[in-house]
Amino acid sequence: MKSYLRSYLGIDLGTANTLVYMKNKGIILNEPSVIAINKDTSELLKVGKEAKKMIGKTPSNIVAIRPLKEGVIADYNVAMTMLKYFINSSIGGVSFLKPVVVVGIPTDASQVERNALKEAALDAGANRAFLIEEAMATAIGAGLDVEEPSGNMIVDIGGGTTEIAVISLGNIVVSKSIRVAGDMIDQEIVNYMKSRYNMIIGEKTAEKIKIEIGNAFDSPEYNELSMEVIGLDVLTGLPRSLIISGSEIRNAIKTPINRIVENIKSAIEETPPELLYDIVNRGIFLAGGGAMIKGIKDLLEKETLIRVVVADDPITCVARGAGMVIDKINLLKTISNHG
Repeated sequence: MKSYLRSYLGIDLGTANTLVYMKNKGIILNEPSVIAINKDTSELLKVGKEAKKMIGKTPSNIVAIRPLKEGVIADYNVAMTMLKYFINSSIGGVSFLKPVVVVGIPTDASQVERNALKEAALDAGANRAFLIEEAMATAIGAGLDVEEPSGNMIVDIGGGTTEIAVISLGNIVVSKSIRVAGDMIDQEIVNYMKSRYNMIIGEKTAEKIKIEIGNAFDSPEYNELSMEVIGLDVLTGLPRSLIISGSEIRNAIKTPINRIVENIKSAIEETPPELLYDIVNRGIFLAGGGAMIKGIKDLLEKETLIRVVVADDPITCVARGAGMVIDKINLLKTISNHG
């Protein structure tokens, strides 16, 4: 009876967004990982979408914080407050029993970072908290059978980290976790606008540029993309508007994109030949928000000579996989031993 009443949650506590998957209900929450606080009173003002709207627009006594940096907790108290809010929102007061939660974490997270995340989940109201490597959660969420004796390769380009892994028999055989992902791509766009045009833009504008015309593959279709950008002219101190092109932005973001490609190639080189055979046959599975950058699939196929499959609903894979692992008792034992 207790297990029937208890909620089971899979949580992708991402640098950019937090997603929550509830067993038997699917994805029930998808909100920006942002929290707005009154500095003078420490009062919680807004969380998620409403807090994100306040970034760059708050008076001096209100601060909008993203408590995760590069996939791990940068501000413990704020992260715990945010997690508590999201857990309570998810169970909506339905359950008087504390939920069991499984939270995704970057593969290269230190033991200190793992302990901090587990403690935050327990402090935020979880009955029990498990950690699962994001790459493993992504694979499960993408519908791959990670327990079979064959190789699956996953690339998850998130906000703070890119997770690259080869998985077989329920274990990660090769893994790379690099702190190069969506946030760094946004930052490169900010830097480019400042150095090329003497224009200052905010992170929300950079993200909009990335989504609308950001691309990773040289093709006429992407070169012709364009959009109007409004920013602050450094020289005059006044607003300024200009049109930028898709080819410009591709060049602006090539450094982080190339680092991701290099690490994928490096993981392929380290993969045992038997598993590589499986990967060539099945393809590389691509997930995370970065999977939606125009031309990234084409670039990876050109660079690796392996077919690339973009997962269904790539943004929700980690949360879905973290939630679905609750039903995979052997895997749950493995992850509870690790974290």
